[in-house]
Amino acid sequence: MNKIIVSLLLLSMIAPVAQGQKYSMKFVIPNAKHYDSVLYLGQHYRDDFITLDSAILNKDHSYTFTGRRKWDTGIYALYAKDAKKSCLDFTIDGSQKFTINLTPSWQIENPQTDIVGSPANQAMFTFTNRESQARKQARDIEKRLKSPDVKVKEEAEHDMELLSKEMEAFEKSNFEQNMKYRYFQLAKMMSGPNVPEEIEDKPLYYRTHFWDDVDFSDHSLVFTPDLFNKMNYYFFGVLYHSDFDTICRYADMLFEKIEGDTLMMRYFMDFIMPKYFRSTKNIGWDATWCYLVRKYYLAGKCPWATPSELSNKRQTAEFLEKSLIGAIGQELYMADTNQSPDPKDWISSHRFPQKYVILWFWDPDCHHCQEQTATLKTLYDSLSAAGNKIFEVYAVGYEADVDKWKRYVREHNLPFVNVGGTNVNIDYQEAYNVHGAPTMIILNEERRIIMNKVIATKEILPFLERYEKQRRTQSPQSN
Repeated sequence: MNKIIVSLLLLSMIAPVAQGQKYSMKFVIPNAKHYDSVLYLGQHYRDDFITLDSAILNKDHSYTFTGRRKWDTGIYALYAKDAKKSCLDFTIDGSQKFTINLTPSWQIENPQTDIVGSPANQAMFTFTNRESQARKQARDIEKRLKSPDVKVKEEAEHDMELLSKEMEAFEKSNFEQNMKYRYFQLAKMMSGPNVPEEIEDKPLYYRTHFWDDVDFSDHSLVFTPDLFNKMNYYFFGVLYHSDFDTICRYADMLFEKIEGDTLMMRYFMDFIMPKYFRSTKNIGWDATWCYLVRKYYLAGKCPWATPSELSNKRQTAEFLEKSLIGAIGQELYMADTNQSPDPKDWISSHRFPQKYVILWFWDPDCHHCQEQTATLKTLYDSLSAAGNKIFEVYAVGYEADVDKWKRYVREHNLPFVNVGGTNVNIDYQEAYNVHGAPTMIILNEERRIIMNKVIATKEILPFLERYEKQRRTQSPQSN
């Protein structure tokens, strides 16, 4: 894995390597010869590391980082060259001379004896070890909670209540005793909101107050795993199944807190934007990307973006917006398998009596396309036989070899409105953001886009049922 090249902006925030106090941080690992000959010490930055020091394997199965500098108080990582995550997170807080003894699996079994010279690490690992044990206990109890035996279930409920009370007291005691240490300050800041019992809509409260305790003016947060984990969980956990409007609303609430703070804004944007861009699985994520581009990048709130990057984002947003949910689907006119060159013979994608139209862009050479087309045919045939064909399939052969496409349609007796070839009124790839096959677009009775992701055939009818139910709920006549 390529480590981050530290920018001047980041370097300005890290304690200089100039003359400072001596440090000696030793990590002893039994059977260390089985690990890399060199380990690295650094800080987290999003899902990567900033490398600050390195140490070679010693004969006593240890790695010792030595030198002269004043390290910033914070959370640091020990990792191998190609590690995708740290081998060990630890803290430098107070003492810069300490020894940590690890098991071959990188565990610290007894912080009171395995850590020498660092009360901060002793407190941190005492806390995290007990938290880890409690999670395991809870998982074991949850298995018993599923038991059909009433007595076993009652005992499990009792044990879970005891564990919950024990951990609540343990956490309270540790936070009270150890708030002088950076780890506990971060843990409390990042723990998330406590939802009052009297709140009826608890998920809403949780989303709204998720960032309340985070001090964004503390830029050292960007060098911790805590801020990254919280950011990742918020956008791709808490908000994962939310619709476009909800994601954008809560993103705005967060970005209002850090607007004008270039470092914090970039920390978030550089991570979340690529994940929302052209997601093939998540409905509405492409709209989220376009919204964030216009609201923040094109509005001048992301000053690090170059003119070239802004131009590319603008053009891409304009391209994607043509096929976003809610947009009017552009009408296609294409030749069917007869491949008539006369536009009067071409078939419209919009002019069908059915309420819905499924635009199905597929490639006969694509195995996944073949499977999905076969299941779509089965559904189509069953609805036709029942006299309940509420949608038409406008199947566009995404294949340059017209003869191959026509042969596949004929041999598999595809009952759709089959069109293809180069006889078409507009570039359908641009009109509907078709950048691979299969691609599915569903149009409603107004021929607006209501789905722009490939969904399984078995999900088509349930999706349309949910859509119609939602429309009825939103209709003024239903009020």
